[in-house]
Formats: sequence, structure tokens, C-alpha cells
Amino acid sequence: MVEELLRYFSENARDLEWRHNPTPYRVWISEIMLQQTRVEAVKSYYERFMKELPTVEALAAVSEEKLFKLWEGLGYYSRARNLQKAAKMIVEAGKFPDTLEEIAKLPGIGPYTAGAIASIAFGLPTPAVDGNVLRVLSRIRGRNYNAKEAAAELKELYPPGRSSDFTQSLMELGACVCLPNGKPLCEICPVAHECVALRDDRIDELPEKTEKKPRKIEEKNILVLEYNGTFALLKRPAKGLLAKLWSFPEFSDDFRMELEQAGYSVEHIGRKSSAKHIFTHIEWKMKIYPVKLSAIPEENGFVWGTRDELVKDYAIPAAYQGAMKVIMED
Repeated sequence: MVEELLRYFSENARDLEWRHNPTPYRVWISEIMLQQTRVEAVKSYYERFMKELPTVEALAAVSEEKLFKLWEGLGYYSRARNLQKAAKMIVEAGKFPDTLEEIAKLPGIGPYTAGAIASIAFGLPTPAVDGNVLRVLSRIRGRNYNAKEAAAELKELYPPGRSSDFTQSLMELGACVCLPNGKPLCEICPVAHECVALRDDRIDELPEKTEKKPRKIEEKNILVLEYNGTFALLKRPAKGLLAKLWSFPEFSDDFRMELEQAGYSVEHIGRKSSAKHIFTHIEWKMKIYPVKLSAIPEENGFVWGTRDELVKDYAIPAAYQGAMKVIMED
């Protein structure tokens, strides 16, 4: 099975930028970006990120605002924060850690990412077990695994000198052939003849799915406040969801009264639009109101920027795409 997987990977591997010159830094950045994000979505972000921050030293030194701007749209901004924390630790140490145990000590790096970096960048026989790999192994063996069990079994299979290719062959098979949703492409699978789930007609049963908890619903009124061609932003708190990122102000249903009591003069309230954004455990349902102001108090707590400045200078999370759409469409 190992030889068949290696042959499959050598003949079918996707041409991905981070597979060229797989240094520890390049592999690390790609693996963090790929967490909970599709490969196609990551490609352009990765190229832009590496162009701006080609070394771990550059990442350690960049301003948080610029880092967030480079990350804008990828979501899960704690990943970017942890990248910079880890980069500073690596620079201080003088080199990238080169053992599984030391790599796993870096902020934001769990067992999967540590295994991926160690095997792909350093050639160590360290499995990287994510959902794709668990699915592949569960179907081939015909039983459920947890990540620890899967890693222990796979570690015994690593071929000398081919750790990087073997790790990536399992990733590739899970991403491109042994699919999670819809019908897997068993007819082109290089190890279909080894697959117990296929033999026993249990593909749809394995791996067993755990029931997800329902998301918490939060309803919000988002105001796009415009004054003299500029729009109001404020920074979210240092802790919590979307920490330290730029957002649009939220108000109650009586926002006109609240604004006027705070010293704003409301000239016009535009047509309401709706948007929603789904986080892992929370769903925002938003009503978005464009509000044109004719006067604002001198002390108002907002930062005001033009359309161009909002696009160029501020990291605005994807959760506020609906508000940005209102601004860009005037």
C-alpha cells in the first residue's frame, strides 16, 4: 500500500506553490493558512503573504496592522497572531526548531501541524493526521480511529527517505479521491483493492460522524455611518471574537435616538440590507443600515476613513462584507 500511495502521489500531486522549495517557514505558513480553509482560497493569499513576508524575520518584525491586512478574508485571525508570536520565538532562538517535540511547543501548532512540518520540511517519520487522513485510514481499515491511534499506526508504515512524500500522499488522497461529501472516486483510488469499507459497502458509514451542536444565533444592527465622504470604524476589544480587528458600530433598534442623544445629526437613513456570517459556534444575523450624518461630536470614539482607505489600510473581517458592500456600492 505504501508503494502504491507514493506512486500515486508522484504521478498526480497538485502543483501547489508551497510544495516548491518546502522550507520549514514555507511549509508552516501554508499549513496554518490551510486550517479550515480550502486550497483554492489559500493560493492567492499564500503568494501575497510570501511576497510581503518572505522570511521568519520579516514576519516577526511586521506591524500587527499590516499582518492583519495580509490575512484579511482568511478568517480565524488568532492564527495570524500565533504566527507572529511563534516567529518572534524562532528569531530569538536563532533557528527553526527541527524536532517534533520542539515544533509542537510553538504557539498555534498542534499535533497535526507539527507532524506536517516535521515530515515535509525535515523528512522525519511523523504522521500528520487531520480529517482527510482519518477518513482515508478509517475506510481502508474498515473501522473508526481517533487521531492518536491513527498516528501510531501510520508511524510504523513510513518508508525510509520518503517521509515527506508519504505524508503528502495521504493528504492528497483524502483531498482529491477519498472525498468527505458526495461520492468518493473509488474507481481511480490507488489502494481501492485494500479498502475494507469499499469491500463491505460501508463507505457512507465511515468514519462515523459525530452530531454537531447547534450554533448560537446572535442578531445585530450594523450601522454604516457616513460623514463628509468618510465612514466610521472602531476597533474590537483585545480579547474575544475578532479581537483587535476593525468593525462597524453596532446599535440597538432605536439607533436614531441613540445617535442624536450622543450629539450626531442624522441627515438620512438608507435602505436596510441583511447579511449573515457563520463562525464555528456562532451565527450572526445582521441588519445593515446606511446612515448619512450632517454633524458629529468632536469626541466620538470612531476612526473615520474614505472608501479607498478602508480597502487599503484597514483589516476588516469577512463578517462585515455586507457592510463593505453597502459602502462600495454607494
